[in-house]
Amino acid sequence: MNRGIVSVLLGAKTAKKSSGTTVAKEYAPHTEVSAPTVAQRMAEAKSVVIVPGYGLAVAGAQYAIADVVSKLSANGCKVRFAIHPVAGRMPGQLNVLLAEAGVPYDVVLEMDEINDDLPDTDLVLVIGASDTVNSDAEDDPDSAIAGMPVIRAWTAKQVVVLKRSMGSVSYAGTDNPVFYNENTDILLGDAKVSCDALQSALGEAI
Repeated sequence: MNRGIVSVLLGAKTAKKSSGTTVAKEYAPHTEVSAPTVAQRMAEAKSVVIVPGYGLAVAGAQYAIADVVSKLSANGCKVRFAIHPVAGRMPGQLNVLLAEAGVPYDVVLEMDEINDDLPDTDLVLVIGASDTVNSDAEDDPDSAIAGMPVIRAWTAKQVVVLKRSMGSVSYAGTDNPVFYNENTDILLGDAKVSCDALQSALGEAI
């Protein structure tokens, strides 16, 4: 009963150094980007995958992002959602929110259905998610989320992460090396404000 919800649902192992302490990691500086720049990139993309997390649900950004999807689809872009089994407060929460916002059911895919497509994806948009797209789950056996299945967002050509602040920690209390990769940019701010800005800027970019 003392295991975290991620471990319970996905069988992730919690690994620590033998000393019982965690080792701080050093990352390259993150790079920030503006909503108009992201909108232009999406307008030019042939394929976009959106990875929603609890941050999208809390902000109530599903309606704005649904309109973004509609605009991208009308522009000839292949746009899909990648849903992690434990994204949101409870399994299935994000599926319900997206359905309520009018997102077509056939573009909402599970993690295992889309991971193999990500290396060929022009842009992955991560909205309010961290642990579910953390490469340390596969690369660092000493990570708190080591062994947890994750969406391999970092394998896409470009990654844009919508994040409230760089100082906020994930549910598992870990940082995410994906945020500092060369192919990753960060759009800081409340998810609803950022998605509204993307919605508006995309209308001008297309």
